[in-house]
Formats: sequence, structure tokens, C-alpha cells
Amino acid sequence: MQRLLLENLLAWKEKKKRKPLLIDGARQTGKTYLLETLLGATFKHVLRIDFLESPEMAEAFSDSLTPKDVLSNIELLTGTIFNPATDLLILDEIGECPAAVTALKFFAEKTPEMYVAASGSNIGLLNAFPVGKVEQHNLRPLTYREFLLASGESALIKAFESRLNTAAAHAKLFAKLTDYYFTGGMPEAVKTWFSMSGSSIVERHQAVAKIHGDLISGYLRDFGKYSGKVDANTIEAVFRNIPVQLSSVVDESVKRFKFKGVYERKSRYNDFENAIIWLEKCRLVLTNYPISGTPRAPLAACRKDSMVKLFLLDVGLLHHMLSIGYQEIKHQGYEYKGFIAENFVQQEFAAQGLAPTFSWSDARAEIEFIVSDATGNIIPVEVKSGKRTKARSLRSYIIKCQPQKTIKLTGTQGSSPLEKKDIVLPLYYSEYIVSQHLKPLS
Repeated sequence: MQRLLLENLLAWKEKKKRKPLLIDGARQTGKTYLLETLLGATFKHVLRIDFLESPEMAEAFSDSLTPKDVLSNIELLTGTIFNPATDLLILDEIGECPAAVTALKFFAEKTPEMYVAASGSNIGLLNAFPVGKVEQHNLRPLTYREFLLASGESALIKAFESRLNTAAAHAKLFAKLTDYYFTGGMPEAVKTWFSMSGSSIVERHQAVAKIHGDLISGYLRDFGKYSGKVDANTIEAVFRNIPVQLSSVVDESVKRFKFKGVYERKSRYNDFENAIIWLEKCRLVLTNYPISGTPRAPLAACRKDSMVKLFLLDVGLLHHMLSIGYQEIKHQGYEYKGFIAENFVQQEFAAQGLAPTFSWSDARAEIEFIVSDATGNIIPVEVKSGKRTKARSLRSYIIKCQPQKTIKLTGTQGSSPLEKKDIVLPLYYSEYIVSQHLKPLS
């Protein structure tokens, strides 16, 4: 499967001097595949060390952290000769070996010509981190574009990438979007879905559901293993409550996360702050901060941490946790399930580097997303999951904030590509908002 992040990694490879790569991301988002199979295919030889699978490899970093000594130890422990000029060294699940994390600093300073890449699913939880000594990238679940690429349907991929605005293209692209709503973007689920295209829909459904269930179980086990001082039960309570609270929304915007009733004897943001931060650092949740009044750039300065919306890392896992099956997604009144569309857009924005996101609320009016362009102008982004495009909240925002541009994401074909002010896009073109209409904020 193709991953768009590979372009960044190939650019890293072409540099004359480079910092070690560090790929962060939730477990099972494809970090190892990206480094070993996709990037590794461009190298003469790849030497991969997995500290979770082979904890004894930590001995390579026990005496000295200088690159020369570390490489000598790795060669002895693996029985493999490594050529720093032509080979790629991958340090997988590096968070399991704190000394290896520290060693990245010395690789950056003493051997910038070497090809060293590391990855981990608990990078955000590290107590010590070589700030400024690595080139870090976050790998999210497959985006809708990557899902299309995995389908191998060249005509449909071409239509998407050219933003073809026809009824035929829309019907096909929207059908694939509802497929994506079910499978989500976890690589194993996507691979299984397309590899079983010749099987019955029942068999495909069951196979993908089994993968989703195993992933959720794995995340729940990790809560106890990696939470440290943070109460694992509180983390699990928050994680399980996200789908429940999202699904309580019928035909309106997602509401801020409510803390009352999530866990016994806890009802305030302060009681759950560490759990939310932990889940966000592990890339398992996505955050959105509602802003009231007239928003101004930088939006991050307007946020209140205690007022937060929480979304799941993957829309397929969200459906699994809510026991929503494929047939329900395809045939029932999906325009009323606006939270699914919001979670999808949140994922697309995060994959483009826009995280956290922000929304707007005023009295009874709510705008799902507000984003800042390169010049600091605030653009409201209204999300409508179905074909109904009337946007009372957007009209309210226009009257109160007078934006130079508005964007509406819907289940329709959208407005003319020539429209520059009041833009209507199909939901599946969400990624183009970031790439063509604004500059992601850091």
C-alpha cells in the first residue's frame, strides 16, 4: 500500500547531511511497513532492530552511545555487517529502550551522513527526548486518498486527484467514502477489505470487524502497560466514552466532551486532564477546541483546555466500538449521523498536520471547524453529512464575523470549481481544504 508520507522520507534520504528520522504514531498504523518495506526498498540493505520483539538488543546501548560503538555492538548481537554509507538502520519501538532514544542525539551530531530511522507508538510519553536532533513525522491511519490508492482503481484515483466535478465521479467517490467509513484507515483492515473483494460482503465484514476488535483490545492492554502514574481505568473510561458521547449527537454538531458520569467520583476536567493528554500523546484521540465570540489568529491563543471535543483516531474503529455494521452505513439514513462525518474530517485534517483543530459556538449556532489561512484570515468550515446543505449556523457566523471565505463540506457534488468565496465541497475532498485553502498552524 502506498503512504503519502514516503515523499518526505525520500527527500530526507537525498540530503547530504541528515538528522535521524523519528516516526511517531499509534500502534498498527504502519510505521514499520513505511520504513522497512517502502523506504527500505530504496536502500541496498536494511538492518532493523525491534526493541519490543527483542529487548535484549538494548545491550547494544548499555556501555557507550557513540555511533561507532553502538554499530559495533549491533553487528555483534545480530551477526550482520552494516555499511553506514549505503545501509538503513531502523530502530523500531525505540520507546522501549531509553538509551537508544538518547543515542539519536549522537547520531545527529557525529554521523549526519548515516541513514538512521526510528519509530515508536509511545514517543509522546518519553521523559527524555532529543529535541532538535531528529526529523519527526507523525503517521496517522490511511487517509481517504490512500484508501483510494489501495483500491487500485486507476480511473477513480484519477478522478479524485483531478477533482473531477461530475455526477458519475461523485457517485463513485461517495460510495468509496462510505466504504472507508466502515473499514477506516488502519492498514490491516484496508488491506483485508480489498484483498477479499471476491468474497461475500458478510465474509469481508466479519474479517474487518475481527481486525478492529483485536486493535481495540490491544489498545486497552496498552493502557495498563504504559500509563505509569496515570490511572489506566480513567484512561479506558475516557476512551470508551468518546464513541458513546459522539453517537448521542443526531442532527447537529458534536458537543464538547462531558466529564460527569464518565468515571465514578470524577466529574471535572481536572479529574480527566492527564488521561486526555495521555491518549492524545499516544495518537489515540484527536482534539478540537470550541471558541466563542469573534475568533482571531492564532486560534490556539483563544482555546480553553477544559472546553474540548474528543474524536477517535479512526472512523472504522469508531464504528466498531458502536457496533455499527457495513449494511447500516450503506443503507440507513446516514445524513443524520453527522458525528461520523465530523470524525472523518478531523482525521483528514490531522493527517495534513492540522492538529488540534478548532470550532466555533455562539448561542445555538455552531460551526464544526474554523481554520486560519496563511494570512491569518479565519475560514469557517461547515460539515453536513448528507445532501441537505442549508446552513443556519453558517449564516449566523457570516453575520457576526464577516469572513472573506466560507467552506461547506457536504454529501453533494459541490459547487463549481470556479467558486472562490462560498465554496461547497464533497466530504471526500476534505484534504484539499488544508492543501489549497490555508496554511496549517503549528
